Amino acid sequence: MVLRKLFTLFLWINLSFGVFSAQGQQLSTSSDSTSSSNLDQYPVLLGADTLFLITTASGPSSPKERADAVSKRLEELIQSQDEIDSTAFKITSYSDGYYFSYDEKILMALTVDDIEYFGADSDSLSQSYLKVFQSKVHVYAKDNSLITQLTQGGIFVGILLVLILLVRLLNRLFNRLIDKLKIKLERFVPTIKVRNYKLLTQENSLRAAEFILKVVKIVFLLIFINVAMPLALSIFPSTKSIGETLLGYIKDPVIYIGEGFIGYIPELFTIIVIIVITRFVVRGLEFFADEIAKGRLKLSGFYPEWAQPTFNLLKLILYVFSFIVIFPYLPGSDSPAFQGVSVFLGILISLGSTSAISNIIAGLVIIYMRAFKKGDRVKIGDTVGDVIEKTMLVTRVKTIKNEEVTIPNATILAGNTINYSVENNGPGLILNTAVTIGYDVPWRKVHEMLIAAASNTRMTEMEPKPFVLQTSLDDFYVSYQLNVYTKNPKKSAIIYSDLHANIQDIFAEEKVEIMSPHYRENREGALTIPPVHIPKPKDDKPKDKPNLPG
Repeated sequence: MVLRKLFTLFLWINLSFGVFSAQGQQLSTSSDSTSSSNLDQYPVLLGADTLFLITTASGPSSPKERADAVSKRLEELIQSQDEIDSTAFKITSYSDGYYFSYDEKILMALTVDDIEYFGADSDSLSQSYLKVFQSKVHVYAKDNSLITQLTQGGIFVGILLVLILLVRLLNRLFNRLIDKLKIKLERFVPTIKVRNYKLLTQENSLRAAEFILKVVKIVFLLIFINVAMPLALSIFPSTKSIGETLLGYIKDPVIYIGEGFIGYIPELFTIIVIIVITRFVVRGLEFFADEIAKGRLKLSGFYPEWAQPTFNLLKLILYVFSFIVIFPYLPGSDSPAFQGVSVFLGILISLGSTSAISNIIAGLVIIYMRAFKKGDRVKIGDTVGDVIEKTMLVTRVKTIKNEEVTIPNATILAGNTINYSVENNGPGLILNTAVTIGYDVPWRKVHEMLIAAASNTRMTEMEPKPFVLQTSLDDFYVSYQLNVYTKNPKKSAIIYSDLHANIQDIFAEEKVEIMSPHYRENREGALTIPPVHIPKPKDDKPKDKPNLPG
């Protein structure tokens, strides 16, 4: 079925192009004839080909009658001869011009009026007419002979059969390749997993391989058809020009691409050298950045955490500089279209990346400010948490409630940032909390109780020792601020909770009320301390006196 359709397609293309070509040539000839008629010029036709023009009358015969008569004699000559011998065409001069004949049969007369009309030398003009007879008539007769037509038909069928054979062989070849590929993939291609995700399975590999092979097969089919069609059309004279045109559509781009590639080789070598040099420079910078980041190479005033971002920045600058150097060597870089697209893309990037660029610059400033690093406990605005990622655009913070907050770098740079993390060799972070105690409790006792509560709290440091500050003397109470050191800022919530619990226990054991909220001095009701610590009331009722004897 496919072969039948392919054969029908080729026949239809050949016949259609032949009809269109003949019609086009006839229209062209008729238009030429019409224009020639307007100028009293009439063509001598051999099939659809114009040999020359008749412009003057000869005796009673008009130019048109002369042209028709010459065309008729040529057709009769071709039909009467099995083969046209180009050497049999002769030219004979007489008093009024020249005769053109074939084996003593007169075909045409070139008169003095014809020679005067063209204003040419009589000998050169007659020789040019003779060459036309010898070349055009011989070729036309040869192309329209039965043997030639049969030969052309046989060549056309042969090309078609070869094409069909190639298509069948191509289908069989690719079907066998697909079958063998299935066996190979089942045996040798493992399933690739990334954690729990199957990145590449045997089924996916087989589908991808089949798709690639089908694409390759289609490419070969198009190549076969695009080569066979022009060859088949160029066999017949009526479609020869169309075949040559179609073949030119294939040949010209291939030649153009080949010549362009060969001419582009020097620029290509220049680009390769620039890329290789840039690559080696980047690798050298990467080596030094890695050494600085690991602490093996130390530079005064240059911190290890600056190594990677500085390397990325220098790498970007080198790549941009290399692209600027390579750009003039790119094919088509000097064309107006390429330059227009480049300018358009530059405008789009500049208009659409204003906020992104501001965040990138802010990210660079934050890196070199050393405001915080990955893993630090920070407070940015109202967000408190641990830094889990720092990028050129945003910083991600994970709160103590496991909430992931994304903060643009420009926002961080515009506000205040508190870093709770400390160095390992430092005294630690100071956590503080405040209590309010009445004036009736000696302040030294309050200090002792608060220090005792701090001593009982986990993850706090005893060196430096905790200390208490009296921050205010209010109307009803004194404000005491307890300060403790810790080297676990990420556990501050737990430390505060334990510290508050210990303060409540110590003050309850010492029977001291924390004056929050306010209380009046004279009141009714129970004390605000746990019942176990409330003292029992004394028995003030007088005992019964014993009866004394009378």
